[in-house]
Amino acid sequence: MIEPQYENYFEEMLEKFKFKFHVVVDDVKKVLEQDEGLDQRLSRISGLGQVTFNSYIYYAEQMVYLHRLGRDYPETVTILKLGESYEGRNITAIRLSSGPSTDPSKTKPVIFIDAGIHCREWIAPAVALYIIQQLVENPENVVLYQNVDWVIVPNLNPDGYEYTQREDRLWRKNRRPNPNPYNNCIGTDLNRNFDHYWLYAGASLNRCSDIYAGPDSFSESESRAIRDYFLANGETIKLYLSFHSYVSMVLYPWGYAPTLPEDHEELQRLGELAADAIHRSTTINSRYTVNTSFLALGPGAGGSDDWVKGVANVSLSYCFELPHGDSVFPFLFPARQLPAVVKETFEAIKVYHQYIENKFWKNNNQ
Repeated sequence: MIEPQYENYFEEMLEKFKFKFHVVVDDVKKVLEQDEGLDQRLSRISGLGQVTFNSYIYYAEQMVYLHRLGRDYPETVTILKLGESYEGRNITAIRLSSGPSTDPSKTKPVIFIDAGIHCREWIAPAVALYIIQQLVENPENVVLYQNVDWVIVPNLNPDGYEYTQREDRLWRKNRRPNPNPYNNCIGTDLNRNFDHYWLYAGASLNRCSDIYAGPDSFSESESRAIRDYFLANGETIKLYLSFHSYVSMVLYPWGYAPTLPEDHEELQRLGELAADAIHRSTTINSRYTVNTSFLALGPGAGGSDDWVKGVANVSLSYCFELPHGDSVFPFLFPARQLPAVVKETFEAIKVYHQYIENKFWKNNNQ
């Protein structure tokens, strides 16, 4: 994006150096203001402890919903506090389980999901909440947690999420200040803050950059919350999914370099199965591609999916980039298309579940 006062100069420079270009959005502010209206995008729902997928909901409503599930389904649902954000909001996970393994020779595999690490990607927490709702409240899906446990963090960056609602819709980072004598830029890109080839490529030490990796790896409480849970429970976690938007891609490591992991054929095949499930069910023409993060999007070291695979040793690790719908601007996924995208994504979730259950429970491939 270019500020209006610099638009002519910027275009002159592009023309001078013979760059081809076209203006995609002429007035970003106007697009944001017209984005279905704030009251429609973030509408209060009727009744505390409920959830809707016709609009986006506030962080506080997300938390009330999770705790209501914990009260209503105490035999299967446990609410976990993984940590706190810089501003003191809980980083909350829901754990869904039918109970201990019925076979003493087997340990139940765990699927771990997080969403919202980049707070402007509102569609990601919405998808995570839908997965939670379908697993917990839809009796047809009981089979999905008989032999597989689930841990889901629907909003990993709550401070940023709140800030996108109040101040800057396109804010990406968390909200911890980075004081220094020259500027007061705020926030770290949490998905560059993990200690796997930290700062190796596709990350910045510029505090004002959207891809600022932090003063050190795991400098942020939000990324440490994921780290600490995996280090304590990593042996049972067999699949990691981190939901993002907006490019309709199923991505797997590595993000720091074009190197392929040794098990890339399995990662590619499983990603394609998930993408195919969406293609069969989509009503909004979602079309996913599958590749490594580096080969699809370029370098991005210090990402959660790289760390989960490379350090926590969870072999099946994915960054799941959701679509942008028919929005003319990235990240502004239309609320009216929410029902379609959450439903089609759940079809991919069922594919992942089946694969994990077959590999790590039925075949006991621990």
